[in-house]
Amino acid sequence: MIKSTLLRIASKTVLQPLYRQTRGLTLGTRTAVFDRENRVLLVRHSYAPGWLLPGGGVERGETIFDSAKREIREEAGIIAEEEPVLQGICLNDGQFPGDHVAVLTLRKFTQAPWQPSLEISHMQFFAINQLPEGTTGGTRRRLDEIISNRGVARNW
Repeated sequence: MIKSTLLRIASKTVLQPLYRQTRGLTLGTRTAVFDRENRVLLVRHSYAPGWLLPGGGVERGETIFDSAKREIREEAGIIAEEEPVLQGICLNDGQFPGDHVAVLTLRKFTQAPWQPSLEISHMQFFAINQLPEGTTGGTRRRLDEIISNRGVARNW
């Protein structure tokens, strides 16, 4: 468990930036998980500032839906009870040239016990109108688009 977590962190902090410099295109997911009170799940990484939607890279052989379900399970103990709904795909060129992010939503889930890990230091549900200080701009924009049914912007 610790070994796989260390490898995952090394992958995200060292190998991922290198991969993005040598690979033309990448694809990741971010999932807005809403609970019964319509609060949204946000996470904090141990290696980067800010609160954001859980997510990560789509692995070889995975669909964006499989990736979204895996990432929310790994990062927050959320077990999807339905297929996440695709809201749109954004180009994330400003942060990582060639990167694309599939934005999804999920409302039916169960929650397994969760503890902080080497990758995720905090996870919490927040009222949509009371997002914590430090919530990233991209996260705020995607949530606003989802809540207002405007459709996800083309650029992150």
